[in-house]
Amino acid sequence: MSVEQLEANSDCRRVEDISLLSHSKSMDDVYIPQVAENYKPKVGQEFESIDGVHEFYIKYAKEAGFSIRSSSTKRCKGTNEVVRIEFVCFKEGVSSIKDGERKRCRGMTRENCKAKLAVVRSKTGKFVITVFVEEHSHPLSNPQRVHLVRSHRSVSEAKKSLTLQFSAANVPTHQQISILEFEAEGIENIGCTKKDIYNHEAKVQNELRGQDAELLKEYFLTEQEKDPCFFFKIDVDDDGKLKHCFWADSVSRRACGCFGDVVVFDTTYNTNQYGMIFAPLVGVNNHGQTMLFACAFLSDEKMESFVWLFELLKDSMPTNNPKMIITDQDLAMTKAIVQSLPNTFHTYCSWHILEKFSTYLNAITYRDFYKDFQQCIWESECPEEFEKKWVTTIEKAS
Repeated sequence: MSVEQLEANSDCRRVEDISLLSHSKSMDDVYIPQVAENYKPKVGQEFESIDGVHEFYIKYAKEAGFSIRSSSTKRCKGTNEVVRIEFVCFKEGVSSIKDGERKRCRGMTRENCKAKLAVVRSKTGKFVITVFVEEHSHPLSNPQRVHLVRSHRSVSEAKKSLTLQFSAANVPTHQQISILEFEAEGIENIGCTKKDIYNHEAKVQNELRGQDAELLKEYFLTEQEKDPCFFFKIDVDDDGKLKHCFWADSVSRRACGCFGDVVVFDTTYNTNQYGMIFAPLVGVNNHGQTMLFACAFLSDEKMESFVWLFELLKDSMPTNNPKMIITDQDLAMTKAIVQSLPNTFHTYCSWHILEKFSTYLNAITYRDFYKDFQQCIWESECPEEFEKKWVTTIEKAS
């Protein structure tokens, strides 16, 4: 249908500039893209390949303000080569979901749009445009929003590689988008949306699901090649799934040899993604700085798991067993220390003890006598002084 025919049929149709288009439920409204002639397809135009056709129509659709998809393909029975393919507007067809059945408030994805482009393979092997319908039955996107249309959004290989490096450096996705927006000089020039980046990262994680343990082992073996003193141990269950994991590099092992007399062990940091318990073993050097001696992932907090960990700690460290170990008040951990480190003095972490004061004391007593408890614990210079202050504080608080 030409523009002249549309003008003649003025009783039911009109042509509008896309910058002035407004949504109308009337099926008689027709929207013709206003694009430069060099972007517009022409019947008889030839292309070397289907990819060339698709690329050309994509550029036209982006300039026009709509999305495209492949509708039908015809192949040769003998060679299975494509001899005809048809591209249509993304809003071609009629939705099978009625308005009252929609669960989410979203725009119409099917509006019976007739815009399309069809190409046929000629005898020379080139693809020739045989059908081109440019009229749309719906408003077209403006230039400021066309980058949000589905067929014009994609995560390029360069961006996939870049987001992978960002994720390895623990850069959040929203910050990745900000960096990409700054690099492209505008969010409309990125080529994809924040949701596309999220979907790509989720796809990568799904592809790696079930292979994480193998990748971790490969990483440890690589580290061992670079650092012969790197020590690790992986334990699996009867189904071959990762159960426990322990590792310590040469720096940590040397630090433990120098400052491993006192070891602080805590398992309060859980990883939500895998449900495993992160168990770092740390100490303090002669400058008062925290030193990492070893790390482990445990599947549970049973005594057997802690025994497995402490036995590996003894095997991996160059010196004798630690003289003191500080932990929280976990019963399974206490039993494991008695079994694996019988000559190590075991003491409870004062921070964990003080944290429980607010649980066992009512709010008023905790507020009025908290400083007394602090002085009793931190300012007593001998056991006798502590016991005396403790009794006095308990009597006052009671």
